[in-house]
Amino acid sequence: MATQTGGLFYLIGSDMEHKRRPGPDRGDKMRGRGDKPFRPRQDQRPRPQEKREYGSDRPRFDFPLIPDEITAEDLHISVRAQLKTLSPENQEMVARHLQMVAMLIDVDPALAHRHALAASKKAGRIAVVRETLGVTAYTTGDFTLALRELHTHRRISGSNDQLPLIVDSERGLGRPQKALEAVVGIDRNKLDVGVRINLAIALSGARLDLGQLALAKQELQIKELSPKRIFEQSPLLFRSYAEVLRELDEDDAEWEDLADRAEKALEQAQGEELSLIEEIEIPVKKPRREIPKRDGRDRG
Repeated sequence: MATQTGGLFYLIGSDMEHKRRPGPDRGDKMRGRGDKPFRPRQDQRPRPQEKREYGSDRPRFDFPLIPDEITAEDLHISVRAQLKTLSPENQEMVARHLQMVAMLIDVDPALAHRHALAASKKAGRIAVVRETLGVTAYTTGDFTLALRELHTHRRISGSNDQLPLIVDSERGLGRPQKALEAVVGIDRNKLDVGVRINLAIALSGARLDLGQLALAKQELQIKELSPKRIFEQSPLLFRSYAEVLRELDEDDAEWEDLADRAEKALEQAQGEELSLIEEIEIPVKKPRREIPKRDGRDRG
């Protein structure tokens, strides 16, 4: 699942795999409702002759359509603020493409990626645009493009928010050692809670790729690995820890149970807007204590 933060997206733990190679192999087929492939109307189907860039042999990029009801104002104001250097017309079009990414990233990653590419064609020097393209590339399994765009975003913005996806993309390319090297010199205590949790999960996965079971366990032993309180990424953190314990032939039942309880607690809070660092107590049944009733004669 993707969530809007200070940038446009941060891919949270439920979309990251731990032991196995990251990122689903979705291909580039657009999907409609359910599992049926999207079938364009007759007037939307590609014409037999490809469009070509003027003076070039390369096919011209086909900008995806945006419904008229989608406006720039629909995009989060913190993201729109990063587009201020663009001309008003370009600013509006890029914002609308980014809003389409926000709407489609969970339900149609391939189409979301096309909108991210469209935004990058018009605003390739804007950090949030490069970040968005990197995230959509990751969701479609294009780890080479994801790395290029996320490293560019990091260089432009100075942000480490997408380090988990950088690490996981290196894993996706079969380079777990490079995944570990990507965080050398990073002070993880300065990372936001959600980033730190996802980074621990990705690094633990890289250790598992290398057969380093004890170190995989150690990567997950961060302060957020606690039964006392949970965060949005806690269920995956607990399950990742349980997985490593199984690999080490240790008892994992407690952590699987904690993951289930954490998920239920988060589901109960679905009506609230949760930030990545919001703390939620895991509900624990306590005996009710009777409070003696007082009448008016006891007052004052």
